[in-house]
Amino acid sequence: MSRVQKLAEWIDSRVGLTTTMLRPGPDYSLNLFYWLGALMVMVFILQGITGLLMLLHYTPTVSQAYASTLFIINFVPLGNVIETIHLYSAYSMILLAFMHLMRGYFVSAQKRPRELMWVVGMLMGLVVLGFGLTGYLLPWTVVSKSATDVTIGMLSFLPGQLGPTMKFLIAGPGSDAEELARFFDLHIVVLPAVFVVLLVFKMYMFEIHGAAEPATRVKGNVRNIPWFPDIFLYFSMISGVFLAFLIAISAIFPISLPPQFTPEAAALSTPQPEWYFLWMYQILKFSVFEGAWIAVALVAITVLLAVVILIPFFDTGKERNPARRPIYTTLGVIMVVEVVVLTVWGYLTPGQVIPDSDAAVIVAGIAIVISVLSRLTYRTRNQVQLRLTHGGSIFRFMNTPFRYPILTGGFVLLLAVSSATLATSVNLLSSPWPNLSPLAANLSVALLSVYFMGAFVKKLALNRTIQRG
Repeated sequence: MSRVQKLAEWIDSRVGLTTTMLRPGPDYSLNLFYWLGALMVMVFILQGITGLLMLLHYTPTVSQAYASTLFIINFVPLGNVIETIHLYSAYSMILLAFMHLMRGYFVSAQKRPRELMWVVGMLMGLVVLGFGLTGYLLPWTVVSKSATDVTIGMLSFLPGQLGPTMKFLIAGPGSDAEELARFFDLHIVVLPAVFVVLLVFKMYMFEIHGAAEPATRVKGNVRNIPWFPDIFLYFSMISGVFLAFLIAISAIFPISLPPQFTPEAAALSTPQPEWYFLWMYQILKFSVFEGAWIAVALVAITVLLAVVILIPFFDTGKERNPARRPIYTTLGVIMVVEVVVLTVWGYLTPGQVIPDSDAAVIVAGIAIVISVLSRLTYRTRNQVQLRLTHGGSIFRFMNTPFRYPILTGGFVLLLAVSSATLATSVNLLSSPWPNLSPLAANLSVALLSVYFMGAFVKKLALNRTIQRG
């Protein structure tokens, strides 16, 4: 028994991790696609930490919001990195939620008995979008305020009293001060509380039902992997790699704050919502939906969203393999491609009304092309090798770290050290008069860490080669 195993057993005997709800998991769950939701929760925790650090200096008033944000970026130690990480982690949280949704849809993770898990997960995704909407306004820049006003303005076109009621609940009676205060309260109190409640509910159901089996047949016997230390170490590694990538991107591409919002500056800019709402905004820019018909478009989008939320109660068949579900698989591919194309199209055509002919050609053309290709694919092959749930040889190497925990632990430690020192170095370089001594020290530690990380990875690869041989 290795020293790491002895340490793990000692901790487990004192804390009792293996006797809690964190039960062993099947070996097929050691697959990156199974952990998209967990990564989203990890990013939510990171959002909370960086958000609390910014709250020490942020003032949620119309007169001070922009100035306090600028103070954090320019004068708070590591403030620029913290602000950038908070922004990029919000983006990554939305992307992870979308990827988690798509993965669950294509492998039919919503099938019995996990229908309510799907509904709760979809509600959590809506809360994540709420985080993006409310947090985007807080710096009070001309871009964020104009984009938020566009998004809020879309609510006014909902039928009956639904639109005005929703607008009042979110933005208040109409003043800028009330709007900022509402968004601030929603962002740091209401939405986090709702997200945590939904998360607890979903985790409870997850521990009851466990990880969903792959949509395709599992090869060989299924082994249960202890949650501690094996699964814990696995998730720690993929979280470490994800955080290192996020911190590196934040250090290389720091946030650049647009000008402060003023009515004069807003009049010179073309307002558009943030990228995660662009696909919806692009639909509303179709000329057919100009005027009163915009309410029809909003109702149609709402109905589509409701159908996706309630899809477990429509799709009640037992088949889960996407290769044998041509209709649902084709509809899913169409939905993903349409959202991506509409988002890019909206980014390239800010403020432009889209002619109906262009809209018909693009939207209908994508659906027709994908449908024809899907039909040809399903006709020529009885089973499409999508491999959405079983990573095969691509992810098989991920089992290696569990066989060499000392090398793995050293790699994760060096990863954390290199990320921290690299971020510090970038922050020092961004100052007007960088202090060369701490800069040289941080760069040296970062380079040494990267060097030894390469050595550890080489050792892991050699061990895996010997094991396979």
